[in-house]
Amino acid sequence: MGSRKSFISILRLIILLVAVSSLYGCATTGTNGNNSVTPDPYEHTLDRAIMKPVAQTYVDITPGIIRTGVTNFFDNLHYPNVILNTFLQGKLKQGVQDTSRFIFNSTLGVGGILDIATGIGLPRHDEDLGQTLAVWGFKSGAYLYLPIVKGPSTVRDTTDLATRTLLDPLTYLSGIVLWPVEALNVINKRANLLNDTSLRDEAAVDPYSFTREAYIQRRKYLIYDGKLPTEGIDDIFNDNNSEDQPKLIIK
Repeated sequence: MGSRKSFISILRLIILLVAVSSLYGCATTGTNGNNSVTPDPYEHTLDRAIMKPVAQTYVDITPGIIRTGVTNFFDNLHYPNVILNTFLQGKLKQGVQDTSRFIFNSTLGVGGILDIATGIGLPRHDEDLGQTLAVWGFKSGAYLYLPIVKGPSTVRDTTDLATRTLLDPLTYLSGIVLWPVEALNVINKRANLLNDTSLRDEAAVDPYSFTREAYIQRRKYLIYDGKLPTEGIDDIFNDNNSEDQPKLIIK
């Protein structure tokens, strides 16, 4: 009975999160009259004042080999979500390979801390529910930014919070254990992006717009598995984030 109540509570939280993020997305994709994107001041302040300094301190005091192990651990922990969406996209061969990767890294890789699978020809893939929905013909919707929870996203891509949360073993741990582990995950993710964001801030005239366009391009690349269509490619930068939907091919 208790597990059922916990499950319902998790679903309610996810639905509320997606609903709020959809509204939030309307604000983050607004224009200032000159047809340019209006940055979200809260996201900017949160990152500059809290996340970036904490991540920098983490990098300063944590050896690189340990940070690599932490990254590997969380990547492996969330890999069941990749496996599920690989199969949902009809990529049967890749799904078997991804399942094997997860098994090897979870056992021989000491819970995923060591990436054994890549060395034996089982590379890491990046699949999620947002890509699955794109494969099945769903449009991306408005661009939005979810601080801490997800970062750059779209209305369609926020749906991945559902499967990612339900398939994450940490979801079912008590708060005493969950919060410190999740905090480490968030800090480690931000630390991995320090160099990229520093280069962006130095090179981009409008870092917010640059992040938005880079995210849209990256998502299109992932949806098509790197094989972008020759027609419709100019629509990548359209304000409505239109996409030529890929055809579902059983592999």
